Amino acid sequence: MGFVAVANLIWEFAHMPLYTLWETGSAGEIIFAAVHCTGGDILIALSAIMLSLFLLGNGAWPAERRFPVVVGTVAFGLAYTIFSEWLNIEIRQAWAYRDLMPIIPVLDAGLSPVLQWIVIPLAGFRFALGLPVVPRKRVTVDA
Repeated sequence: MGFVAVANLIWEFAHMPLYTLWETGSAGEIIFAAVHCTGGDILIALSAIMLSLFLLGNGAWPAERRFPVVVGTVAFGLAYTIFSEWLNIEIRQAWAYRDLMPIIPVLDAGLSPVLQWIVIPLAGFRFALGLPVVPRKRVTVDA
């Protein structure tokens, strides 16, 4: 999650010029928005992986059921992101894209936030699943 948090913070600052806040907001407002959105990204990531582990994983994960959990996590995060982009742009009008933001026609969602929820979770899993595993000692308790 540390990797995901840092990666999302970097991504939020990197794609900020694709939003109107880049032109209309002060430096403080832009920084607040990036940090605020990163907090939301962390909550989305935690929710997506927990839901995926609950529905698609098992007690032996990540040794077993690795692929379904990774795919589920990306799918849940992506689905929420597409919904959130629609809700906050079309309904709440909480933020807006600049003309620079590439739009995915069928979804009417920005390409950058969609890629964010494909690239970062996959990179996070690649990073985390590449770390060495410390074997657990079996502990027996005499009753």
